[in-house]
Amino acid sequence: MSTTTEQLSATTLLRFATAGSVDDGKSTLVGRLLHDSKSVLVDQLEAVEAASLSRGQEAPDLALLTDGLRAEREQGITIDVAYRYFATPRRRFILADTPGHVQYTRNMVTGASTAELAVVLVDARNGVVEQTRRHAAVAALLRVPHVVLAVNKMDLVEYAEPVFAKIAEEFTTYASELGVPEITAIPISALDGDNVVEPSANMDWYGGPTVLEHLETVPVSHDLTACHARFPVQYVIRPQTAEHPDYRGYAGQIAAGAFRVGEQVTVLPSGRTSTITAIDALGESVDIAWAPQSVTIRLADDIDISRGDLIAPVGDAPATTRDVEATVCHVADQPLVVGQRVLLKHTTRTVKAIVKDIPSRLTLDDLSQHPAPGQLVANDIGRVVVRTAEPLALDTYADSRRTGSFLLIDPADGTTLAAGMAGEAFASAKAPVVRGDEDGWDF
Repeated sequence: MSTTTEQLSATTLLRFATAGSVDDGKSTLVGRLLHDSKSVLVDQLEAVEAASLSRGQEAPDLALLTDGLRAEREQGITIDVAYRYFATPRRRFILADTPGHVQYTRNMVTGASTAELAVVLVDARNGVVEQTRRHAAVAALLRVPHVVLAVNKMDLVEYAEPVFAKIAEEFTTYASELGVPEITAIPISALDGDNVVEPSANMDWYGGPTVLEHLETVPVSHDLTACHARFPVQYVIRPQTAEHPDYRGYAGQIAAGAFRVGEQVTVLPSGRTSTITAIDALGESVDIAWAPQSVTIRLADDIDISRGDLIAPVGDAPATTRDVEATVCHVADQPLVVGQRVLLKHTTRTVKAIVKDIPSRLTLDDLSQHPAPGQLVANDIGRVVVRTAEPLALDTYADSRRTGSFLLIDPADGTTLAAGMAGEAFASAKAPVVRGDEDGWDF
């Protein structure tokens, strides 16, 4: 790697998530990664050593570096998403350690929703199991561009290359059918540190990168300015003071793309057009602003704009619709059923909606679509059709992870029911036929 490339890498940030079945050694891998990359403070390591001794362990249990909840340490499992921030001379990282237990699969959606890479762990003794397939499906559903298959506990299968090769082939075939664009398989032993930070002396048949080396060198693109420009309005600023009697600005965070003074824009869902006269950022006027900056945009015309409206360039605005077809991951304990009244939250806009149809549920074993399941239960992935009370300006999730995603919420208590991805979420899947008619709906 050249000096210039190293300097550029040092300024980049990689968001990645880890996932794996219970007892696959995921927390141990994260702990080993932090420890061997010298990203653990002395007092943290001392606390882990003391906790390990109190449990009768001679060596420090590195899994305790991430299993921070008392319930997690007592049960030896990960429950909540644990975020860790660390850096090497070549790159900065935000790590989301997500739960492996099937009951907490929904938490992986949270951890992987903003990730550019997912590390999926597999126990070399067990191979690809249902939970492995579920994690691969979630990664594909969320359009995570890079997936690492970490085949752990190679020391317990005598570092046998055929074992690794069989698991890697099975997982790669499955994930490729889901449309995952890049898959890298790495044989490791998290407990002993083989191929985590340093190359393993026990697997000379493997010539690929270690986990950390791959994390440091995988291409990462943060160029949101190349995406369709989208600005969800969060707040309308009207000070109405003697100093600023006519000031009217629309504040929020640019979700994607860039906006310039003098640019013609459309306000959705009304469809009214105007011209940007000023952009205020950090108390100063600027000529251009881009994602993910938080700014205030001022327009030439006095248009009725409120929280939840979307500002987009004229000629590059998404179509508005009241019929949302999407793939969802159901995350609530209560089922999602046809006819259920929900709230749909998209960017800064929340509208009333009805679940009009549930055309299919994904079967993880063979990736087939189970037609007309009638409901989705916790951890199910399925297709839904939702009818909203007001028009929404959605992109497809394939075009924009920010403005193509939404949440379905229980209007009674505010519980999140499902995380949705508009349009066809799986890159290789065929859209199922949408059934049902227009009769019997309130809006």
